[in-house]
Amino acid sequence: MKLNYWKKQLSNIGRWMAASLLCVSAFSFVWQGGFNSNNAALAAPTANSVLVADAGDRVQEKAGEDAKQTKNFIRDAADKVKRTANKNADRVDRATDNNGNFVQRKANRDAARIEERADRDAARTQKAVDKTKNAVQRTVDKTKDALSN
Repeated sequence: MKLNYWKKQLSNIGRWMAASLLCVSAFSFVWQGGFNSNNAALAAPTANSVLVADAGDRVQEKAGEDAKQTKNFIRDAADKVKRTANKNADRVDRATDNNGNFVQRKANRDAARIEERADRDAARTQKAVDKTKNAVQRTVDKTKDALSN
């Protein structure tokens, strides 16, 4: 669809107005000193450090709770995988009439392998959750230390 002459001119004017508004906003932000904040002008910097410490404690508690819930979820998922593997192996056992059948042995080996992998994956994922929780807590501690000085 081709724009006619007046629509093109109006579009160009709109683009120039938007660009100039953006530039004026950026200049006014720099002019007012938005990039260099001075904390010495605060009325009570100690109150702010108390608020930061309280917020940091809440963040650490929340990270601990979330990690605990996530680990429970991971354990539940691993248990469901194990139950499903065992249920499938039992179905194969019931489907085969003679004991020692190749398919039956294969199903049992697969179930054992699935259980082992589920345990290993759950442990690895829980370790990653612990690392993330510890990283969050270290970051909060460092932030509290930096802001309290």
